[in-house]
Amino acid sequence: MMRSIANSAPQRGIAAIVGVGPKLGRSIARKFAHEGYTVAILARDLGRLSKFADEIAREEKAQVFAIRIDCSESRSVREAFEGVLSLGFVEVLVYNAYQQPPNWHPTHFTDIHLDSFEKSLAVSSVGAFHCAQQVLPGMVERGKGTILFTGCSASLNGIAGYSELCCGKFALRALSQCLSMEFQPLGVHIAHVIIGGVIGQPRGGQSSSSTASLRTTSFGDGSMDPDAVAQTYWQLHVQDRSAWTQEIDLRPSHPPRFC
Repeated sequence: MMRSIANSAPQRGIAAIVGVGPKLGRSIARKFAHEGYTVAILARDLGRLSKFADEIAREEKAQVFAIRIDCSESRSVREAFEGVLSLGFVEVLVYNAYQQPPNWHPTHFTDIHLDSFEKSLAVSSVGAFHCAQQVLPGMVERGKGTILFTGCSASLNGIAGYSELCCGKFALRALSQCLSMEFQPLGVHIAHVIIGGVIGQPRGGQSSSSTASLRTTSFGDGSMDPDAVAQTYWQLHVQDRSAWTQEIDLRPSHPPRFC
């Protein structure tokens, strides 16, 4: 299902945000919509996704499309991107999907079921593989494009009780590094964004807020403002190609003790 179907293909290209929930994914989508992009937002829950699309379209006066995707299923990814590519060429892909651990509580290794482990790998890394394959040919053909993968602290270090999350995120980071080495010489900027903290609720207003106001806001609980994080995704996209970032680690100035 898609919302606000365009009358003609946009000249600027599509920003496709995969893995849109109420925090970071929505903030990234809003930021790119505010900057003038037609945005496709993708996730499993189409009902909630459609509400986000309507909200962002209304607030930013932009075209926003809600498309269902299950990143653990290759067929679902193909069908979803058929819808995305019918709107125009994809200039930006943000892969923000992951399989959330149950209640974020650690799981003893011997208690992890194989299907749960495979599901986490499928969403975190195999889904990213499939999504990248859908958009890279068009980006290479045009000699430009941006792919941003969302990682976390589990991308860097193994954590006891979180084997599923860590293995999927390790693989995603490796995929990002391999793709950047292969496709950056062809004009495609590929970067891995490590979120080294807990994403909270937006505190600084919408992503259209000024960067200065985001810099000077202080959050006592140590969580990260998704609108502020979304600013970094935008800055990565508009970086000059003579100085592209391949990986960036974002952390709050006063992290909670468990970060």
